[in-house]
Amino acid sequence: MHYVSLIVEFLRGRPAVVFWTVALTQAALWTLTPTLFYSAPPGEAPIFLAIGHEFQLGSYLGPPLAFWAGEFAFRLGGAFGFYLLAQACIVLAYWAVFTLGRAIVGTRHAVLAVLLMAGIAVFTVPSPEFGPGIMAAPFWALALLHYWRALGEDKRGYWFLLAIDLGLLLLSNYLGVILLALMLLFTPLSRRGRAALAKPEPWTALLLLAIVVFPHAWWLYEMRDLVIAAIKDNAAAGRLSPALRLAATLIGAHLGLLLLVALASGWRRQRRVRAPEIDRHPLDPLARPFVYVFALTPALAAIVIALLGHGFGPLGRIAPLVVLSGLAVIVAAGDRVRLYRERIVSFAWLALLVLPPLLVVAGIVLMPWIVSVDPRMVQPANAEGTFFADSYQRRTGKPLEYVTGDPRVAPLVALGAPSRPHVFFAWANERSPWASAADIRAKGGVIVWPIADASNAPPPALKALFPEMVPEVPRSFARPMQGLLPLIRLGWAVIRPQRL
Repeated sequence: MHYVSLIVEFLRGRPAVVFWTVALTQAALWTLTPTLFYSAPPGEAPIFLAIGHEFQLGSYLGPPLAFWAGEFAFRLGGAFGFYLLAQACIVLAYWAVFTLGRAIVGTRHAVLAVLLMAGIAVFTVPSPEFGPGIMAAPFWALALLHYWRALGEDKRGYWFLLAIDLGLLLLSNYLGVILLALMLLFTPLSRRGRAALAKPEPWTALLLLAIVVFPHAWWLYEMRDLVIAAIKDNAAAGRLSPALRLAATLIGAHLGLLLLVALASGWRRQRRVRAPEIDRHPLDPLARPFVYVFALTPALAAIVIALLGHGFGPLGRIAPLVVLSGLAVIVAAGDRVRLYRERIVSFAWLALLVLPPLLVVAGIVLMPWIVSVDPRMVQPANAEGTFFADSYQRRTGKPLEYVTGDPRVAPLVALGAPSRPHVFFAWANERSPWASAADIRAKGGVIVWPIADASNAPPPALKALFPEMVPEVPRSFARPMQGLLPLIRLGWAVIRPQRL
């Protein structure tokens, strides 16, 4: 008698329970891990929050929705709310893929598609660094779900939901232009699409989409030079070309998924080895090209765009491009999926779920004792912000309104300060239109910079921008896990507000 694991039995009998258990467990792990062990938001999150704090219609990093949502979450729940928002986006993206999969391949195979998504790195390790990519992932997945409802199932009311999805996607990440363009191409190429275009709903949906994105589109037209310059700077960063970096990132993000597929496929197995089977109903004729086109073409289009000289930034920003990778594998697997080496596959999948957060925690605890690495997520943001805000208020009698200086330190200080001051980007003045050097001279502020040697002198660029500044005695801060690393030494200066 062939042994069938408990996981396979749950997949066959309670697939929806498996989905929610997996999605919520992953969300809990990646909410609690940064909340408990990060002393500062990772990566570029401090910059995102500094921009979101201003509620602009856009920024050099992209459309405004992710920045607004991150700021709201941080105001309501602090760092926990910020990390919870990121995982809510991941769960919503999983749910949309699961629901789309149920409509195309059935519930059991839809769960398999979501289980494979645990092997895609962009949905796990980088997810606490909430930003435009994480924000766009659920809207991308919802747009595909509602597009299938409208086009594949001829449910005409979903065209309006699709318009809202695409509008929110375009307000989250410019990658949404790729999905919109593919839908505009795919619709007239299918018989159902041509029939749908003879009805008023798709055209009304386009009008609704234009209304949703018009305010940001106007801002983008007015500030196009700022955005184009930022894209060019991003493309120039790094040793590899943007296209090679993006291709390498996409391949690296799928290594866990490829491992699961290789193990479950029975590659290099003995011929007579039996495996449990999970069946599905036959596919709709439109389903296979739909899944393949929207799983593969967005990444290829992004690589072509990157080849022309534009980049897409860190790992988390490509999350929308890979939301259908798991479903595409399941569609390609056929109507009957055989799970070979089910025990090994189960352990491998569990390791992909649990091991990354454990490795992150181990790295935070052990790395300061082993190597001279200073991770961004273990910076003492609250201690730094509280000290500089209190020092400023004691000297001026007013709450701290502006912080500027080093591009890594200043956003962290602003994030940890109780008054949440504005951040003036002294390193790129045009990227912070909400503040200027004149504002700091008039209303006062704090200038901060890291000190790596015995000198307390501020960087020449800061001194040229604020020639009146007088450096204070440097301040040292200990990390939550100090290890063998030296203390963080920060130089600082107070610009007192002008008396009216």
